[in-house]
Amino acid sequence: MTIANVIVDVPSQNTNRPFDYEIPEKYEGIVQPGVRVIVPFGPRKIMGYVISLAETSSFSSVKKITDVLDVIPTLTEELLDLGMWLSKKTLSFYISCLQVMLPQVMKAKYRKELWKLSEEPLASDLDSVFDGRAVIDFEDFEQSGVSYHVLRKHMDEGEVDVHYEVKSRETKKVTTMIEPQLQPVELEEKLVDISSQAKKQRVILEYLIEHPEPISKKQLLEKLATTSASLKPLIERGVLREYKQEVFRDPYGDREFERTQPFPLTSEQETAITPILSTIEENQHEVFLLHGVTGSGKTEIYLQSIQQVIDKGEEAIMLVPEIALTPQMVERFKGRFGSKVAVLHSALSAGEKYDEWRKIQRKEVQVVVGARSAIFAPFTNIGLIIIDEEHETSYKQEDRTRYHARDVAVERARTHKCPVVLGSATPSLESYARAVKGNYHLLTMGKRMNEAVMPEVELIDMRDELHEGNRSMFSRTLKEKIEARIARGEQVVLFLNRRGYSTFVMCRDCGHVSECPHCDIALTYHKRQNRLKCHYCSHEEPMPTECPECESKTIRYFGTGTQKVEEALQELIPEARTIRMDVDTTRRKGAHERLLNQFGEGKADILLGTQMIAKGLDFGNVTLVGVLAADALLNLPDFRASEKTFQLLTQVSGRAGRHEKPGEVVVQTYTPEHYSIELASQYDYEQFFNEEMKLRKAFRYPPYFFLTLFTVSHPNQLKVQEVTQKITMFMEQKLSDQAYVLGPTPSALTRINNRYRYQCMVKYKKEPEQRKFVERILHYYEDEMKQENGLQITVDFQPYQLM
Repeated sequence: MTIANVIVDVPSQNTNRPFDYEIPEKYEGIVQPGVRVIVPFGPRKIMGYVISLAETSSFSSVKKITDVLDVIPTLTEELLDLGMWLSKKTLSFYISCLQVMLPQVMKAKYRKELWKLSEEPLASDLDSVFDGRAVIDFEDFEQSGVSYHVLRKHMDEGEVDVHYEVKSRETKKVTTMIEPQLQPVELEEKLVDISSQAKKQRVILEYLIEHPEPISKKQLLEKLATTSASLKPLIERGVLREYKQEVFRDPYGDREFERTQPFPLTSEQETAITPILSTIEENQHEVFLLHGVTGSGKTEIYLQSIQQVIDKGEEAIMLVPEIALTPQMVERFKGRFGSKVAVLHSALSAGEKYDEWRKIQRKEVQVVVGARSAIFAPFTNIGLIIIDEEHETSYKQEDRTRYHARDVAVERARTHKCPVVLGSATPSLESYARAVKGNYHLLTMGKRMNEAVMPEVELIDMRDELHEGNRSMFSRTLKEKIEARIARGEQVVLFLNRRGYSTFVMCRDCGHVSECPHCDIALTYHKRQNRLKCHYCSHEEPMPTECPECESKTIRYFGTGTQKVEEALQELIPEARTIRMDVDTTRRKGAHERLLNQFGEGKADILLGTQMIAKGLDFGNVTLVGVLAADALLNLPDFRASEKTFQLLTQVSGRAGRHEKPGEVVVQTYTPEHYSIELASQYDYEQFFNEEMKLRKAFRYPPYFFLTLFTVSHPNQLKVQEVTQKITMFMEQKLSDQAYVLGPTPSALTRINNRYRYQCMVKYKKEPEQRKFVERILHYYEDEMKQENGLQITVDFQPYQLM
């Protein structure tokens, strides 16, 4: 008897290990590591992943596997190992780590179907099960008594395929095809037999004699302006055949991408790409940090490195931040590599994601371009992994399995013996510190392509503007420059790190601020709906006409949001045509691309937006970039605030003057003397790095120290305080004298959704036992964490969200 070791889909401490199940005879050889199975677990049947096989079990009696969901494994052996590594590194359940690697639809309820892909009869008993049909229920096969080995053989030969039909929603897109059953000569004979009354039948046959290749039913009927009624008699008489065919939902299917050729490289690019190409050639694992100013041609280096990987017959993963998955990036990749590219990101529908994932699994593509989760693409022969804008915090997953895509990339590349390239104009301090130390290989590009100069940056002190009596959100300099650009027919990008109309609503008489009843945060005013909204728990309420405290009518909006800026622009510069890009205007599918295309085609003068416009945009006619509130990020309770401010300002500035026309940047700030703003205006990353590292060392922050953040939450505030206090004391006792345990303190946002939140933080250099102690804490509180609406304890070993 063969035993399958199965990880079951029950995320808890007690089930976080493999369980033994006997493989029934009919599934022998089909059940392999990476296959999903249904197994009896207690009174119920649940899904699980087979992670290994064994000859015997240490238990005297084991239950049998009930059903097999996959005939081909969904997870490769390497991904199963990676899941185990990830589980240990982030202290997540093994099952959660495996789930995170698969597209959403693989987790829904579905039924299975068998599809016959070949026209010829199958050389086995399976043919009689199909009985002339193209699609049968999987149950028909199971009841037929034909063995799984026969099915596997036909699948390997590409004659049959298993398809999943999700019960909740369709996962496969299918179209009905029509093709002639007879040769053109025979069709002509049939045409003679058809009566002259049946005009439409004659039209159909004449068309198919001319074009005998299969055509979709929809297309055929549209082309010949006819209906199914005229097709039916031809199908019934065996003249035509109707069958179903799967169509991959290609989100970019109806677009023709213009093929592009590699550009000749500048000497700086040559120097940077040479070591990357040689490690690809020699199958060596190495991590490169490509530090190139904005517009220095990093993308071309990525494209040419990937070309070498493809030429070797290997595969490449290219990660870009979610917001930088602009159509421009997709266009560059599709233009260079055509149909060899799969694209994975959150704007795709569940079905589209599944189809792209299947293309990767079936080895139909060699390159995947995507956001964070694309790092788990089921490739088996990776030759290169690239992470563009590696400093971006969106590479860190903030719930359940708290992984960082950079760590996963390095681990996978180690397994595949291939290089990782981390690219950025403003690398994270951790990465740059590793490069300076020699752990990463540093590659630098300090010049822009086509010798374009970096745009001039002018800092405007908004305190002076106030003293001069200018109370608007635009300084006089910025207003004049915008007007001058519009008069010259050039374009402007305005950046503001906030959406909505204004940040909060306050009564001028008594100072009352409208707050969310469930969270400790002021409500944001959204003008279009005239409502106040909480961006944390989605609570909303109508805008009050008078103060709920003192009944005064003097309610005013404070702070600035994108909507409010748009209105102010219309008042100040009525001739300007503005496109606003923020979460609210890009909610609908394809909106992002549509707005950018309009701007690219010159249908607007100003592109006003939040973070999503800071990266990856490349418009030749943009000659002015304005940053409205450079200090917005500086005041957050986060030790990375200065770093994020420097990165954002540098990135936004990089959107100006990318082609022939020189660019200018105007940064409005209330603290122009702050080193991160001053050095960003001079593009001086080295100096910023040195300044910031002094502070990080003094205050014991990364990259000098590691951090572990515990966040405890519960509806009862006293309970939260008590648990956080216990965790703090336990860690203080157990860790060495070199570790610093801070806390317990209320989180910056103490209450979200009626749950109180407290934190405790550990700063340490080397604590080999720490994970063991954290596991003990989680184990101790496990029962309380299982209760509905009970205690929640999250542990993050690489925190990016300190709020």
